Amino acid sequence: MTFSRTLTRRTLVAGLAAASLFTSALSWANGTGWTTKPVQITVGFAPGGGVDILARLFTAELQKKGMTVVVENRAGAGSSMAAAYVAGRPADGTALMMVNDSFSLAPAIYSRLSYDPRKDLAPVVGVAYASMVVVVPGNSRLKTMNDLVAASKSPLNWGSCGSGTAPHLAGEMMNMAFKTNNTHVPYKGCGPALVDVLGGQLDYAIVTVSGAVPYIGNGRMRALAITAAQRSPILPDVPTVAESGAPGFNMSQYQGLAVPGSTPEPVKQQIYQAVAEIAQSKEIQKRLLELGYTPAAENPAEFTKVVHSDIDKFRALAKQLNLKAD
Repeated sequence: MTFSRTLTRRTLVAGLAAASLFTSALSWANGTGWTTKPVQITVGFAPGGGVDILARLFTAELQKKGMTVVVENRAGAGSSMAAAYVAGRPADGTALMMVNDSFSLAPAIYSRLSYDPRKDLAPVVGVAYASMVVVVPGNSRLKTMNDLVAASKSPLNWGSCGSGTAPHLAGEMMNMAFKTNNTHVPYKGCGPALVDVLGGQLDYAIVTVSGAVPYIGNGRMRALAITAAQRSPILPDVPTVAESGAPGFNMSQYQGLAVPGSTPEPVKQQIYQAVAEIAQSKEIQKRLLELGYTPAAENPAEFTKVVHSDIDKFRALAKQLNLKAD
């Protein structure tokens, strides 16, 4: 008996997808990653800040697997310039963006984004969660959050990692919680803000723990408070903002990778599998904890839920605070 079978388009697509996944698994096992093409990870902030440090950490690990990966910094507009750039890049696994909560905050405070954050970029893997920290120069007269609030009778200047970033929102939330009117000074990334804290140009700044830890450790900066609901494992003696007079205060950041929205599902899964394997290694988890991060390895569905939930949350907060960056 003879059987015949028509090769439909659906069958062909399914077969190609399966072949792609098999090839990717074999490729990763051989240490070459999900593509042999050069990969660019775009960071929406200047070099030296927490997001940049994290991007370079994972870039180095991917390079060890034989991949050609570089980091490009495109700072500005709360990382929305970088997001717009990556949204227009080829959807073939060669263009990624290291995103944090600033990506979810941008649509709440920028009225004319050139991309749709829900459609034009797709979260593929969540790798960590980060607290932010309120820091002052090491020789500052401000020793505690109570000192900061008391000194704010004459408005202080404070810096963030940029307009439309999570540290910016955290600072505005602090102004509201403590009934202060301190003046926001935006920077193009946490790195430049840290430089001006060190130089005494700012009274205080709100930055990622990972970026500030080296300076806190050598005494050039003092940490006053952590913005998350719990204390940081790397700064256990630093109280939270909630403990310092603002009950219920909670602001933390996700960290992960996103790709252009039209990237095929098999490619997204390949990236997730490769990066999650790195994120789950004992060496990288130890390094993340040292940098002040809580390690994670969220799959595309899990990470997308977090990112989109924060978009909704930040829209509500921005409306409540009457917060706009343009």
